[in-house]
Amino acid sequence: MNNKIQQEDNEYVAGTYNRFPVALVSGKGSIVTDEDGRDYIDMTSGIAVNSFGFCDEIWQKAITEQAAKIQHTSNVFYSAPCAKLAHMLCDRTGMKKVFFSNSGAEANECAVKTARKYAADTKGEDCFTIITLENSFHGRTISMLSATGQEHYHELFRPLTPGFVHAEANNFDDILKLTKENKTAAIMIECVQGEGGVVPLNQDYVKKVADFTKENDILLIVDEVQTGNGRSGKLYSYMNYDIQPDIVSTAKGLGGGLPLGATMLGDKVQNTLGHGDHGSTFGGNPIACAGAVSILERIDENLLEGVRRKSKFLFETFANVKGIEAVTGMGLMMGLKTVKPAREVVEECIKNGVLCLTAKDRVRLLPALNIPDDLLKKASEVITKCCE
Repeated sequence: MNNKIQQEDNEYVAGTYNRFPVALVSGKGSIVTDEDGRDYIDMTSGIAVNSFGFCDEIWQKAITEQAAKIQHTSNVFYSAPCAKLAHMLCDRTGMKKVFFSNSGAEANECAVKTARKYAADTKGEDCFTIITLENSFHGRTISMLSATGQEHYHELFRPLTPGFVHAEANNFDDILKLTKENKTAAIMIECVQGEGGVVPLNQDYVKKVADFTKENDILLIVDEVQTGNGRSGKLYSYMNYDIQPDIVSTAKGLGGGLPLGATMLGDKVQNTLGHGDHGSTFGGNPIACAGAVSILERIDENLLEGVRRKSKFLFETFANVKGIEAVTGMGLMMGLKTVKPAREVVEECIKNGVLCLTAKDRVRLLPALNIPDDLLKKASEVITKCCE
């Protein structure tokens, strides 16, 4: 790696990332090239962002054509890409309205604001508690750190935003206990806890929580920031659980590489936010939305079947590998609990031409939804070798 790039980054960029010594400069599909001209098979998708890989031509065409028309407009005016994307999302999910922002954390902030306003309107201002789960991750803002059920993220940033309590994941009795102790506006879950180690919630637990919220007029928020937009083998991961949330947040893969968050609002809350209750300067940006339209319209059943098939291949491939103790996840969102330290495995994979990630103590795999079978097979062989 060019030491000049590393030195310049170290001197001028805030030191929040423990970077690997690779500077990526170009890519096509699931192959990415560093500054030295070395190619890698990408199993990261920019942490589930590049849904169709690098420099996807359909996405490129959509954003460049929109950039040549109008790149940004204030949200006090209408925008065709914004309206079209919202329409598509509602058609595909059964939700009723969408608020656009720039990131997953912002989408979750909107979800919490909506839930608290709904509860205040219907039950009183003292009903504001949001129950989230231990081992969850909902974003980096102060409020979303408060929502996140991992003490590690809280340690340096107290005082946190009040009004969040954390239930033990997959323990429904804990949900019952906390709702008795707190006037609860909403329960917020990730169907697969991504940053918590790529751990899916149990089917019966999620169904119990969904039924309980419906029976008690408590809102159910599903955080689909990482799990959404085809990543799980369904358009959104909650669809694998046969439930219908009141609010769904998403980001990452929706924009295909540009910053875009969305908060989808169901029947109960579709009219909760009125004029001036929330806003975003860049939310619903025409270029980002045009790119997202090109992504969403291609996440069809044929693509999703391919995601499920490739997922099955990976689960079967890693099931009996020496050096892999457990394989968790859903769709093309996978965590490998390795005997060796996860970062050590990832570093070895990089040396052998495959880019992977970590999530807590696991190697995390998030390849493009359309990664070719031959590249997936080749990457899995490298990963297997590096784990043994």
